[in-house]
Amino acid sequence: MSEQGTTPVARFGAFVGSLISGAWMAAMNGIGSAIAWFEAWLFNGKKALYGLAVTRMIFGVTALGLLLANFSTRLYTFGSGSAWNGEIAEPVSDFPRIWLFSAFHAVAANDVGFTLLYLLLMVLAVLFMIGWRFRIVLPVFFVLWVSFIEMNDMVGDQGDNMFRIAMILLFFADPAARWSIDARRRAKHEWFAEGSSPRQIGTVLHNLALVALTAQVAFVYGSGALYKAQGTPWAQGWAVYDPLQTARFGTWPVLSDLITAWGPMVAIGTWGSIILQSIFLLALLSRPTRLIALFGILGFHIMIGVLMGLPWFSLTMIAIDSIFIRDRSWKRLTSGFSRRWNDAMRAPEPA
Repeated sequence: MSEQGTTPVARFGAFVGSLISGAWMAAMNGIGSAIAWFEAWLFNGKKALYGLAVTRMIFGVTALGLLLANFSTRLYTFGSGSAWNGEIAEPVSDFPRIWLFSAFHAVAANDVGFTLLYLLLMVLAVLFMIGWRFRIVLPVFFVLWVSFIEMNDMVGDQGDNMFRIAMILLFFADPAARWSIDARRRAKHEWFAEGSSPRQIGTVLHNLALVALTAQVAFVYGSGALYKAQGTPWAQGWAVYDPLQTARFGTWPVLSDLITAWGPMVAIGTWGSIILQSIFLLALLSRPTRLIALFGILGFHIMIGVLMGLPWFSLTMIAIDSIFIRDRSWKRLTSGFSRRWNDAMRAPEPA
C-alpha cells in the first residue's frame, strides 16, 4: 500500500488536490475579508459627509437658480400662460394626478396662488441649501419641487430625473451633518448617543443610500457610454459637432464655432466623452486616476452647461459627483481656503 501511495499518479493527484484546496481556501478567505471590510465600512461611521453636504448645497443653488431664471416668465412657462399646451387640462405626466404632487397644478390657473407657491418653493430651496431643519424641509421641498417641475413636460431635461432620484436617496442619508445650520445645532446637542441603536441604524441607512447613489451614477454613465458607442456619429468622431451647430443647443455660436473649427478637437471631445463615462467608476479606485476622472467629469459637465445651455443639468450631475471626493480632501480644501482668507483679512493696509 505504501508503494502505491508513492507512485507518480498518486503524487500528481495529491498535487492537484493541494492546488484545489489552496485555491478554495484562498477564495473563502478573500470572500471573508471582503465581507468583513464591507461590514466595517457599513457600520463604522457615516461616509462622504462633506461630499453629501456639497451635494445638498449645489442642489439648493440649482433649484433656486432655475426658479430665479424663470421668475419673469413663470406664468407663461409653467402657469396659466402655458394653457396652450393642454397640460393644465390634461397633464402629460402622471404626477399632477397624484394629490400629493398636485399643488402647483391645482393653482395653475390662479396667477396669485401660483406666484405665492412659487415664492414658497424659492424659500424652501434656500432653507434646503443652508441645511435649516433639514428633516422637515426636505420632504416639503421634494413634494413641491416634483409638483412644480412636472407642470410643463416640454421644458424639462434628464437633469430633472437625476435630481428627483438623488433627493429620494437623501431621505435616508445625512446631508446636513456638515456645513449646515443643523450641524451647528447638533454639535451642541446630538439627538442619539454614540453607539445607540438609532445611531447605528442611521449610519447604515446613510451608507446604503450612498451605495445606491453610486450605483445610479454608474448606470447613467455606463448606459450613456454604451448608447453613444453604438451610434455612427460617435463611432466616427463627429457627434459633438451636430448639437453645437443647432439653434436649440448651440447657445453660444461664437464658442461653438471655435470648438468645432478644428476637426481633431471634435474627435477628442466625441471619443473622450465615451471613454470618460465608460471608465469613470473604475478610475476612482486609485488616486492618480481618480484625479483625472474627477477633473475630467467636471470639465465634461461644465462644457455641457456652457456650450449646450444646460446649466441646471450640469449642476445636478456635478452635485452628485461631489460624493466621490473624499472627506479629507474637502477638509484640506476648506482649511487652505480659511487660512488664506484669514491671512488676507489680517494683512496690514498699505501706508
